[in-house]
Amino acid sequence: MDQEIRFCEVDGSRVAFAVAGDGPALVLPALWISHLELEWTFPEYRAFVSALAASRTVVRYDRLGTGLSDRIHPDPPDVEAELRTVGAVIAALELEEPSLLGISWGGCVAAAYAARHPVQALALVGAFAAGAEAAPQPLREAIVATVRAHWGAGSRMLADVWVPGTGPEVQQAFAAVQRAAADAETAAAMLEAIYATDVRGLLGDVRAPTLVVHRRADRAIPFALGRDLASRIPGARLAALDGDIHLPWLGDRDAMLAALAGFLGGAPAAAPAAPVDGPLSAREQEVLRLVAEGLSDSDIAERLIVSPHTVHRHMANIRAKLRQPSRAAAAAHAVRNGLI
Repeated sequence: MDQEIRFCEVDGSRVAFAVAGDGPALVLPALWISHLELEWTFPEYRAFVSALAASRTVVRYDRLGTGLSDRIHPDPPDVEAELRTVGAVIAALELEEPSLLGISWGGCVAAAYAARHPVQALALVGAFAAGAEAAPQPLREAIVATVRAHWGAGSRMLADVWVPGTGPEVQQAFAAVQRAAADAETAAAMLEAIYATDVRGLLGDVRAPTLVVHRRADRAIPFALGRDLASRIPGARLAALDGDIHLPWLGDRDAMLAALAGFLGGAPAAAPAAPVDGPLSAREQEVLRLVAEGLSDSDIAERLIVSPHTVHRHMANIRAKLRQPSRAAAAAHAVRNGLI
């Protein structure tokens, strides 16, 4: 699946938005800072969006100051500004009563929009009602100061909080995309806006069916904030998942998609790690030959002098390309068809 990037005007500036899939609309307000083009190159992220887009039209955007949108410095970035952006994107696509999937800070925007406009359904992942409750004030101030003073160190610090335990390659890639998505001042201002956000007064006005999904050990937004959010929205259901990674496309992505599919309907419960087709690369062939020899991922990593995570990603790509359910099945398929 591919995406189509378009533009619309918001407050006199250009906002980039991306459309993928076909069917009922599902709009994803921006999480924090983003880059539509660069994020799409990550297999895990693309697989997550592609799974959602298998049965609906998924719409994402880069908020002003970030990614492919105009790199202005909104003053101040807040929920009201984001509501204007979401409204402009929805108007540009002539959508009527879309569903919303709000992740992290995007959950505040999604909930605020649903409080003021009719929507089909509202799904909130790793979200919160009051940003000040995400961390003690001294820690919030230290995080913002680090990002503003040294964006390299700040992005690495945030990667350790948002995507813990994913390995150095994923964390470095995540940090690199953040730095490409916005400059230090914009990133710091966005963090300050997150911590200043408070939509508690709006949540009682949400009338759409609502699901709040939160990982129990989320290090960026504590589970207690997800529980609090669900309790404030009339009729909302809370789905607690295992894991500590904030971003839903990492960690147990299948469990996350299953929860969303059960609520939104039509989405597959699992997605390939890398939605790509084509012949295996030389490195993928090498990895698969070692799998066929009976080596484990750790054995292969030692043989090739790479990290186990790198081997795991190669195997995910191989399985997606060959459309096989397991590493053993992929190896057998490759042998039968002369691919290795």
